[in-house]
Amino acid sequence: MSQEKGTPSKNTLHVNKPKWLKTNIPTGETYFSIKRELRKKNLFTVCEEAKCPNIGECWSTRTATFMILGDTCTRACRFCNVKTGQPSGWIDPLEPEKTAESVVTMGLSYAVITMVDRDDLADFGAEHIQKVLVAVRSRSPQTRIEFLGGDMQGQEAPLRTVLEALPTVFAHNLETVERLTPRVRDARASFRQSLEVLAHAKQWGPNGMLTKSALMVGLGETKTEIISALKALRTADVDIVTIGQYMRPAKKNLSIKEFIPPEVFDEYQQTAKELGFLAVASAPLVRSSYKADVFYHEAQKVLEREGR
Repeated sequence: MSQEKGTPSKNTLHVNKPKWLKTNIPTGETYFSIKRELRKKNLFTVCEEAKCPNIGECWSTRTATFMILGDTCTRACRFCNVKTGQPSGWIDPLEPEKTAESVVTMGLSYAVITMVDRDDLADFGAEHIQKVLVAVRSRSPQTRIEFLGGDMQGQEAPLRTVLEALPTVFAHNLETVERLTPRVRDARASFRQSLEVLAHAKQWGPNGMLTKSALMVGLGETKTEIISALKALRTADVDIVTIGQYMRPAKKNLSIKEFIPPEVFDEYQQTAKELGFLAVASAPLVRSSYKADVFYHEAQKVLEREGR
């Protein structure tokens, strides 16, 4: 990609954000009431842990993404702000009920549940994940559940355990293009393994379950590489894709190589639609769970229109 105005040089650590990346500071009683609700139950959200720029917008409409299995990840992806460490097998046995209770309290019709990677657990947390999803469905049967999971080292049994909980959408993020994967993601993750997880989830999941993935841009990839990654996701029969600008959450994380302008995101959206994705969210501030319910319904409308 050609360098755009506002793009950092190789030696620049801090640059001014272009105007299309400006967001308002989250405020309002709804935002703070949700924050109090989550802290009271000792629940974590990826909205906070990942410093999502859309937190104010989403929380103001009483929408949040729950992060289960604690706040400490066993992986050390260089783009991520979630704490890295060794939980040593710790699991909160009350988390399934607490998560379900919060979904009910917040009145969610669509809940996104994600996780930290738990390589310290023999099943990578699969049994616990199943309990959380089952608890949410039991307490709030009308709520659609999107589960955003790790790769579980590509193992079949844990993935099948999660899928037995019948998620409405199974998501797993590719994150970046194949060339940059070793630099961006933890060494235990791989581009091909993630594609296999997505393909197997589609194959083994319940009838009607959609699959979803996400890509970040601005890490030094080319347009050709993004298009190649989109084609790979379609080969894995992925239904929904999100594309957003990488934002450096802390100095320890990878630097931003380029601020991608909105018109390039529009190009990616058009290309992804032409490749056959049912729904595409492509814009600078898009994150993997951004307006997840909206894009789920968009995908459903396409399926209905095409008689699938």
